[in-house]
Amino acid sequence: MTVRVVVGGALCHDGRLLAARRSAPPELAGRWELPGGKAEPGESVPDALVRELREELGVEAEPLERIPGEWPLKPGLVLHVWTARLVSGDPAPLEDHDELRWLGPEELDSVDWLDQDRPAVAEAGRRLRV
Repeated sequence: MTVRVVVGGALCHDGRLLAARRSAPPELAGRWELPGGKAEPGESVPDALVRELREELGVEAEPLERIPGEWPLKPGLVLHVWTARLVSGDPAPLEDHDELRWLGPEELDSVDWLDQDRPAVAEAGRRLRV
């Protein structure tokens, strides 16, 4: 089976991390995640992150570095998370989300993250404190 990468964006701005609340599918609705999506065949993961953040949030972002590790989502899908810098735009929940929040390092535990996002969120939080 071919494994497809889903890229999550740890989008950082002014020492805070962007959290996005899922509105779909029903089993994930109401929980929080790092925004992103599936890389298309032949598309690099950093390019997929830029495209997904543009589609989901209406922003331009610059991928910085991959957070070590990968997390299985369901058969055939694995999550990779990259830190990213907000280049331009004001994030808005355009697709699959109904609320966005900028969270400082001390606020990261204030939302109910999807389980697979938690390790990357913890690592992104450590990087915010540097």
